Order: sequence, then C-alpha cells, then structure tokens
Amino acid sequence: MFHERLPETFQALPTAVDRSRDVWSALLPRRGRALARIAMSSSMALAEIGAIVAVILCVELGYQIAFGDESAWLSAFRGLRLSALLSVIIVATNALREDYSLDDIMAQKVNVQRMASLWLVAWAAVLVVGFLTKTTNDYSRLVSIASFVVGLPALVATRMAAIHLVRRGLNSGSASASRVHLVGYEEDIAQFHASHEAGHLGSRIVGTSYLRRVDAAADTATRHDQLQEDLDLAVSVVRFLRPDDVFVLVPWSDTAEVERCIDAFLRVPSALHLRPGTVLDRFPDMRVARVGGVSGINIGRRPLNVAEIVLKRALDLTVATIAIISLSPLLAAIAVAIKLDSPGPVFFRQKRYGFNQQPFGVFKFRSMRTEANAAFRQATRNDSRITRVGAILRRTNLDELPQLLNVLKGEMSLVGPRPHALAHDRSFERRIALYARRHNVRPGITGWAQVNGYRGETLTDLDMERRVACDLHYIDNWSIWFDIQIMIRTIISRRAYKNAF
Repeated sequence: MFHERLPETFQALPTAVDRSRDVWSALLPRRGRALARIAMSSSMALAEIGAIVAVILCVELGYQIAFGDESAWLSAFRGLRLSALLSVIIVATNALREDYSLDDIMAQKVNVQRMASLWLVAWAAVLVVGFLTKTTNDYSRLVSIASFVVGLPALVATRMAAIHLVRRGLNSGSASASRVHLVGYEEDIAQFHASHEAGHLGSRIVGTSYLRRVDAAADTATRHDQLQEDLDLAVSVVRFLRPDDVFVLVPWSDTAEVERCIDAFLRVPSALHLRPGTVLDRFPDMRVARVGGVSGINIGRRPLNVAEIVLKRALDLTVATIAIISLSPLLAAIAVAIKLDSPGPVFFRQKRYGFNQQPFGVFKFRSMRTEANAAFRQATRNDSRITRVGAILRRTNLDELPQLLNVLKGEMSLVGPRPHALAHDRSFERRIALYARRHNVRPGITGWAQVNGYRGETLTDLDMERRVACDLHYIDNWSIWFDIQIMIRTIISRRAYKNAF
C-alpha cells in the first residue's frame, strides 16, 4: 500500500505520547511539592516515634543494669512492645487531627496541653490493654513511672525541634512551598504584601492579577464588561502559571465582585481562598459551622462546653472540699490571729462580678482595719490600713482561702480570672477592649495572670491590659491540665507571690 508523506504542518503536531508527557511535566512541580510535604510530615511522625522508643528502651535497659537480672534482649523486646503501642496511639491520633500538616505547623506553636492530654490517654490505653491481656506484671512499676514522667518532656522537645527545622526548611524557595497567585485591587494586594512575608508563611507568590477600579459614574454594562475582561485575563494567567492556591483579596463588602471572582476561579484546578481583610488574622480558628439548618462563620466557640463544665466543676468540688477539711486548723488559727490583732470581723465580704457579670459576695480574711462609711479605695503598697496579720496574709495569699466557700457555692472556681471590685470593672470595661470577656467563665481564686506576676496594684491601663491578656489566654486555651498546672504554680512558683502586699 502506498503512503504519502504527511504535510509538515501535521508532522509538527504533538503525538498522544508527547501530549501525555507535557501534562505530566506540568504536574511535576505540584507532585514534587506534595512528595516533599509528605516527606517532611512523615519525618515529624518518625521523630516522635524515635523519641518514644529511645526513652522507653533507655529506661528499661537502665533498670535492668541497675536492679534486674534478665537478659538485655528480653528487656529490649519488652520495651519495644510498650513503645510500639504508645507510638501507634499517638501518631495515629496526631495524624487524624492533622497535627503533622505543614500548614498547621506554620500557623501555630507547640500546644503542650494538647500533647499532655494525648500522652495521658495513650498511657490509659496501655493500662487497659495490659489489663485485658494480663501483661501488666511484665513491666516494673518503676520503669512505667519513669517512662511516663520522662517521655512527655522528650516528646515535647522532639516536636519543638522538628517544627523548628521544618520552619527553617519551609521557605519561599523550597520545593514544598505552596505556589500562590493573588487577585484583587491594587491597594488590597499591597496591604497583603505589607502584612505577610511569604517566606514565613511557607508559600511563594508566583503571580498577581490586578483588577481595575470601575468608575462609579459608569453604567452597569460598562462595569460588568470591564470586570469580566480583567477576570478573563486573570484566569488565563492562572491557567498558565498553574498555582496551588488562588487568593481573592476583594473585600467582602463588594458582594457582586466577590461572587463573580468565585465563579471565574472555580473553573481552574487550584484551591480557591477568600480573605476578608484582618478578620481571619484576629480569629485564627474561624470555620464554617451549621446551627440547625443555618450556616455561618464561627469565630469562636463557647468558653466551655457541657462536658468541660462538668469536669471543671467536679475538680472544684473535690479539691475545695479536701482543702477546707485539711486546712481547717490553719483557718481557725488565722481567724483567732485576726481577732487578736485588730477589732472587727474575721471575714471581709465585697460585691464582685462573676459569671455573665452576675454580682456575688466574695469572702476574704480581713486584712485591713475597718473604717465606717469609707469609700472604696484599692489597696496600695505600704497602705496604712493594712494590719500586721493582714500583711502576712497578703504576702502569702492566705487571705484568699475563704473563697473556697464561694467555690463550694458555685459562685467561683479554683482557677479563673480574678474578680475585681465593681468600680474597677465598670471603669476598665470602658477603656480596655474585650475586658468583659473575663466574665464568660467563673472567676477564680487564682489564675494564669496571678502565677505570671500580674496581680496587685494597677497604676496604669497597661498593667490591667497585661492581666486581661493572660485571662483571655486562659479562656481560649482551657484544659483540666491547665487548671492543675496553675494550681501547682500558685503554691510553688515565686512569681505567684510577686506584687503581693
């Protein structure tokens, strides 16, 4: 059969193999980025597994060298069995929570409370498995306790070191950096560049498409055509650059323009993001949530859910009851000392705002001389009204012990923002942003601000702003372990007694 030579035009057309190769070549940067990010996330998980295995093997072998009579191989096998179970629980949970996600790593710091909670849960699971398999007697109590105590700090240190290395490696020039294209008005894009350094975000800006401001006097058809022209050009550029993510920086107030941007960029194979100014920066946990049949943007959850309220209340009642019973001799001795030192009642009671700004009477041991018809005045350093016994009580925080009664009554918690006098609340609420959020949880006998030294006299608004910042941090990061940590630091930390007078 005779075959004519194909025209040169047709010979120049790419074959199916060539087209396939071109497609894969276009996808290689994205595929390479995905592989690099998977490798970095996997390295973090492997580092944590290594830390768990190293700690348990070292403890197990050290115990055998010091006290045991078994072979090193048997001891090592037992340690590997325990570390394998712990590693599976911890790594699987972190993977499900996306704790190894590089985007999550770039967005937040190490959450020690979250890691401590998971460590406790993992050990609880180990105990359950050991009970069911009747293998609890295989492990020394000393080895188990030492592994539990040493393991968490080692795990936290490993996570911090891994995150530090990942953040150093995840710069704008690395293969794992997200390739970002920006779309918006010139001033919004300039503001984005001024507010964010791409290298610190683990991303690389590969392109920018500017939308022109439409003359307000122009008719609807002209405005529509101009925006459509800009969007068509932007979509063409995005198709050519193939970025991983497209950020539409058009303000949400321009509803029609935002809708048209969404319609335009949903047609390109990139992740689409809307950025409503500084709102997302202010509320990093913002998410879309549904309440019944209504969808909305959730910028903050309730301070405590029902389960957390029950857990916190159980801790309050248990500790407060034990404290009152065990400290009753001390309480009686303080009451006698107050009566002998100066005339007046043993207890001082004052109105304070509690949960949801509901007033209640707070109990304290009286530390000042009584003055008839005296107006409220905050105690100051070297205040002449403070009695000799009162000075000791204030320096040691013992004047706060009667507030255990407020805890039992449900008016206060052991840990929470300290309640202030009503006059202070009304004054600072008008001058300090989000001051009233302190009343979204029950006030506490001690708190995160107190153990950090922010207590006592507030001479300036800055003094109160620092205290409020600590209170809001506590509300946003509450956990039962955070409460326990604060209670322990209240007793042993020197900073908890700072500014006490």
